[in-house]
Amino acid sequence: MNSILFLIDFIIHLDKHINTIIVNYGTFTYLILFLIVFCETGLVVTPFLPGDSLLFIVGALSASNTLSLLPSAFLLVIAAILGDSVNYYFGKLIGPKIFCKDNIRFLKKEYLIITHKFYEKHGGKTIIFARFMPIIRTFAPFVAGIGKMNYFHFLLYNIIGGFLWVILFIIGGYFFGNIPIVKNNFTLVIFAIIFISLLPGIITFIKSKIIKNKEI
Repeated sequence: MNSILFLIDFIIHLDKHINTIIVNYGTFTYLILFLIVFCETGLVVTPFLPGDSLLFIVGALSASNTLSLLPSAFLLVIAAILGDSVNYYFGKLIGPKIFCKDNIRFLKKEYLIITHKFYEKHGGKTIIFARFMPIIRTFAPFVAGIGKMNYFHFLLYNIIGGFLWVILFIIGGYFFGNIPIVKNNFTLVIFAIIFISLLPGIITFIKSKIIKNKEI
């Protein structure tokens, strides 16, 4: 329970926590940020880690020279691409076994099913679209691995999606993160980013429920 509360507090007050990490760990902050993005995209059991809001704050901190912009952007693009690639291979190796089970510890099968339907609808482009959708972002490469999508096609979508996701959010934070109204209401901004990011997934979920009810 305490760990859940800590995670919620960490996400809500992400800007303050990252500043604390910078003060305490200095250059190792880049490694910590790298690992957060890598795990959020690469481990199917950690979709709850901050993604969009983290990148936005990295951009804001880069604008104030607290972090260095180019190294941050480069490392996090690499983390995002490597994360998806690792997730793809996890899906390829263990995914089919997971789909056959009803109860999976630490993993909501419902998320897998929603992502699978999204993947069936949009094909390989799902890997790009999913970058901007929390939870689905974590499950999309896993599902691509389960479906045995050609890895070189996957890698192309992965590189494009990873680059666009990281750069757009970092640039957004860089140019808008230090505007007084944004800086003074950072918690609300983080909530807004999370809500807007989740919106496509919520809409997809509602649509799938409506279609399911009509079929019944």
